[in-house]
Amino acid sequence: MLNARGQAPAASEHEEVLATRDFARLRSFIYAEAGICLSAEKRTMLEARLRRRLRALHLASYREYCDYLLGQEGLREEKVAFLDVVTTNKTDFYREPGHFAFLTRQALPEMAARIGNTRAAVVWSAGCSSGEEPYTLAMELSEFAGTHPGFRFGILATDLSTRVLEKAELGVYTTADVEPVPAALRRKYLLRGRERGSDQVRMAPELRELVEFRRLNFMDADYGLAQRVDAIFCRNVIIYFDRPTQEKILGRLCRYLEPGGYLFVGHSETLHEMRLPVEAVGPALYRRTHAAG
Repeated sequence: MLNARGQAPAASEHEEVLATRDFARLRSFIYAEAGICLSAEKRTMLEARLRRRLRALHLASYREYCDYLLGQEGLREEKVAFLDVVTTNKTDFYREPGHFAFLTRQALPEMAARIGNTRAAVVWSAGCSSGEEPYTLAMELSEFAGTHPGFRFGILATDLSTRVLEKAELGVYTTADVEPVPAALRRKYLLRGRERGSDQVRMAPELRELVEFRRLNFMDADYGLAQRVDAIFCRNVIIYFDRPTQEKILGRLCRYLEPGGYLFVGHSETLHEMRLPVEAVGPALYRRTHAAG
């Protein structure tokens, strides 16, 4: 079997561990491409995740993989797959539920009053992982729209990983995954698997149509949004970046946030002492000020 370079891998070249030099090369590449700070303690984790790529490419060693990835062909053919491997994706339906309570109680009424019937509201799930957050948003906004005639909305969901975006677009989950969803909403928006005894459910098509999934790298200088958005959920994402990168990313996000719009971050994340055009209004919750930023 030929490897990614069209060569037969030599069994004697196989490495059981990722060498310090190669880990440093990959670590620098991850930081440059995705802004993610990988600590030295993560070397074993990276080894385990890369074994699949070595097998898929029929490469015999981590050194050979590094040489391939960082070469012209690898940068063209393997970079996206590599970033898929190294990114961590953990989310749940109705994670940190207080944010959704605030959204429906205060943010959406304000949004509806500010926008009126002039356009559709846009909520952005930045770092959407496998889709639980944007579909939670879709259910909550659909319920709000049902009691507020004329209110229209769309949801933008972005992530670096193509692997999780593919799963998110399918909208298929297990019954255990959707347990946090209120029973009334499960009956209304979830479809049971057709196979007898199946524990799978799928988001209803009318709900999936409300969400636009798109790949986005936070390290890009321009996020390519055609308009500002009314709320941003970027929760448990910036913890993977160092402080200067966090401030740079959040500054870019704020440029796309309407004045008066809300930025939701994770409860373990803080914007304290960052120079951003927002003000704190609650736990892990900020509002865009009218000052330029």
